[in-house]
Amino acid sequence: MIVKNPDDVTQAVLSEIERSPDARFRDIMSAGVRHLHAFVRETRLTEAEFQKACATIATLGQLSNASHNEVVLIAGSLGVSSLVCLQNNGDKGKRETTANLLGPFWRADSPREENGASIVRSPTPGDPIFVTATIEDLQGRPVADAEVDVWHTSGEGIYENQDPDQADMNMRGKFTTDMNGQIRFRSVKPAGYPIPVNGPVGELLRAQGRHNMRPAHIHFLIYKPGFKTQFSQVYSSDDPNLETDAQFGVTRALIGRYVRHDREPAPAPDVKGTWYSLEHGFVIEPGEARLPRAPITGKASGEPPGAVVLERVDLR
Repeated sequence: MIVKNPDDVTQAVLSEIERSPDARFRDIMSAGVRHLHAFVRETRLTEAEFQKACATIATLGQLSNASHNEVVLIAGSLGVSSLVCLQNNGDKGKRETTANLLGPFWRADSPREENGASIVRSPTPGDPIFVTATIEDLQGRPVADAEVDVWHTSGEGIYENQDPDQADMNMRGKFTTDMNGQIRFRSVKPAGYPIPVNGPVGELLRAQGRHNMRPAHIHFLIYKPGFKTQFSQVYSSDDPNLETDAQFGVTRALIGRYVRHDREPAPAPDVKGTWYSLEHGFVIEPGEARLPRAPITGKASGEPPGAVVLERVDLR
C-alpha cells in the first residue's frame, strides 16, 4: 500500500498484521497498533520525543542482565504488572485474590527444604522470623503436596543475587505443603528497599516526584498440577510505604500481620530477644500449572547496590 497521509499508515500496518494465521497474534498486535498510533496522534508526538522514547526502550534492554531486569521494573513502576495480575486472577478481577506480582528477583532451582527449616544460608542482619503459610482451594480445602518457592531480602533490604557477600540462594527455599496445606520456615524479617534508579525507572520516578521504596515483603510462588500457578507477596503491616509502593503491588488481601515478640520464648532455643511471626493464607484456583521464565539467572559481581533513596515530593 502506497501511503498518502497519516491515516493510511495505520491501515497499512493493520492490513499486514492480518496476514498472520495466528488469531491471538492478530488480536493483540492489531489492538496494540491501533492504541499506539492513537497515542501518537493524541499527544502530537514530535520527532525529538519519538527519538527519546526509542532511546529509553533501548536503555531498558541494555540495563537488563542476569541479575537485574529493568524491563520488569518499569512495568511495575507504571502499574502494568499489577493490572495484568488483577485482571487475570480472582475470576478476572471480580473477587479478591492472593495473587500478586512475580517481581524481578525470582530465581529458578532454589534449594528444596523440609518443613520448618531455615533458609538463612549465611550471616544475615535482621530479626528472626518464623513463617507459616496455608494454601487452600476455592472451596476452603487445604491443598497438600503443593510446591511453594519463597524468597525475600535481608534485614538490610538486599536480595542475595544483588549481594556477592551473601551465600548463593540465601533466603530462598522450596517447600512442599503437608496434609493441612501448610509450609513452615525460619528466616530473618525482611526490610523494605529502594528499587534501582540509575536508569529509565529512576527518570520516571523523579519526573513525578515519587519515592522509590518498596514495602517489606516475602515472595511466594505456589505450584501444583491442576491449579493455576500463583505468584504472591505478603507485605509487612508495619511498613510506612504501604500506601505509596513504587510498584503498585499492595492489596488488602496481602497485608500480613508480622507479629513482634519481645518476651515470649521463640520456637527455636537459640533465639534470644526480639523475634517475629507471620501466619498467612493463600487461595489458589483451578488452571494451568506453569512455571514462569525466571527474570534473573545469576548473582551480581562487585559491590552491593547503593541505597539511593528518592523522597516523595510535590512538584506541582
